[in-house]
Amino acid sequence: MSRRRVSLRQELPLLVWLVFVWGALWQNFSPGNLLFGAVLAILVARMFYLPPVELSGRFSILQAIPFALQFVGKVAAASFQVFYLAVARGPKVTNAVVAVPLRSHSDLMVTATGHVISLIPGSLVVEVDRSTSTLYVHALNVRNADDVVKFRRSVRDAEAGLIRVMGTEEELAALKQEVGA
Repeated sequence: MSRRRVSLRQELPLLVWLVFVWGALWQNFSPGNLLFGAVLAILVARMFYLPPVELSGRFSILQAIPFALQFVGKVAAASFQVFYLAVARGPKVTNAVVAVPLRSHSDLMVTATGHVISLIPGSLVVEVDRSTSTLYVHALNVRNADDVVKFRRSVRDAEAGLIRVMGTEEELAALKQEVGA
């Protein structure tokens, strides 16, 4: 499979991330180890097909701080909920796999949304349909159709928060038009 040439500027976030992961895996951030990681990252990026990481070019710190605080709050609340369900209800808890179509078709946004959702206890992304930007999420304590709607809304709210933080201008405009804000 031949790969479309990608500029170094476009590929730089991927290379930096690969070098960071290399240092973290070896638990060694010495200049020599990072230089070797950079050489390996360039070899991996040039020899294997990796889709380019397309960044929107915008990052809103004013949106990132409240998003991060909300995320930490959701993680804490969900941790207590999972603890309660495990202790009080045990095996009687009902679960579901919920299909959640996302607004964004960007690989980065779909991945970020999937990771945010998976980091919240009680939910786990089990499948991603890239062609339709649909996440299939295993959700804990889903008893009826109203719970499905509520869960789907929470996933789309997480995606909306990520769009506000780092989405493209087009995604942000579509989101503002959708919510009427």
